[in-house]
Amino acid sequence: MEPASSESDLRPALPRTAAILLALAGATVVAFGLGAVRGIVTPVFLAFVLTLCVHPIRRWMQARGISRGIATGTTIAAVFGLLVAFAAVFVGSLAQFSALLPQYAPQMSQLGANIAATLESLGFGPEQAQEVLNGFTPDRIIAFLGGLLGNIASLLGSLVIILTMLILMAVDGSRVPAILTHLNHHRPALVSAFIGFGTGVRRYLVATTVLGIAQGLFNWLILVILQVPGALLWGLLSFICSFIPNIGYFIAIVPPLFFGFLAGGWPTVWAIIIIYGGINAVIQSIIQPKYVGSAVSLSETLTFVSVLFWTVVLGPVGAILAVPLTLFVRTILLDADPSLSWWRALTGDQKDVKLLLRQEDDAIRARRGRPRPGRSDTGSDTKA
Repeated sequence: MEPASSESDLRPALPRTAAILLALAGATVVAFGLGAVRGIVTPVFLAFVLTLCVHPIRRWMQARGISRGIATGTTIAAVFGLLVAFAAVFVGSLAQFSALLPQYAPQMSQLGANIAATLESLGFGPEQAQEVLNGFTPDRIIAFLGGLLGNIASLLGSLVIILTMLILMAVDGSRVPAILTHLNHHRPALVSAFIGFGTGVRRYLVATTVLGIAQGLFNWLILVILQVPGALLWGLLSFICSFIPNIGYFIAIVPPLFFGFLAGGWPTVWAIIIIYGGINAVIQSIIQPKYVGSAVSLSETLTFVSVLFWTVVLGPVGAILAVPLTLFVRTILLDADPSLSWWRALTGDQKDVKLLLRQEDDAIRARRGRPRPGRSDTGSDTKA
């Protein structure tokens, strides 16, 4: 009877199908809950990420003999100053965009009329064509962007929440080393997972910011040369969209194409596609994944799906925070539990996969009687 009882002890409490369905149901409830309180979750997590990024600066200042209070206050003031400056530039750019649209109202009306006529020739009814024509007006476009980006009041509210959380997290951050030391005796895997999360997020944001600044300056220069209206605004947009993996480039190129067509016609459009689009595609498809991918260890497919998912849950800002949010979820669900660490390979972490491939290659060579290059028959490294 003992074998039967031992086998029954090894059986899971729930069938696999039921466990999967319950996990999906729980994830759905959490996603809808996050979406319902996105106005709180988004600025709080953004403040958390910013606090992680400035933590090494405060630690460096304290190591140079600067008091803890001055170091904390300086880093908070610097981060919030950057946020206020960015918000001011963003609002000013939106105002510039609103002033730029009426200047091209006749061209926009003509473009809408041409599209409406093309739709009628394809068999669409006059009502659908008229609706398209009504959409090509400055008021409708500004109203659409206002509904997409939110109003100034919500932006100011988010800044207040971010400032408050930065202050509170910075104050609590002084106790983090002691807390991690205490947790390390009980949950060393959890501490290691959170330390790895902080390091990965910092590397990701530093690499993306540097490449985004270079990309924004380059785009601004190219659009100025091509005499596209609002070049500075589109350069800022390309910098913001550089934080949106995979699809940020396609979002950033649409306004320059639109205004390039209104200002210079098809020659300007083709020049933007070839010069602006080509070099930006190289940056986001080749250079950025090389430096950013090693920091986050996420597959391209998972990164793209995470952008779509967090955009639906948290709105446009969710697309910018998609990679840190996905890393945070992986830290909690996989990295904090050593028994589930093998799932990391499915999320894009190639460390274990490369190790297994190397071991498999050594086994094949051993069966064939040929050691791996750079190693002797006994397995020790050979000297050049």
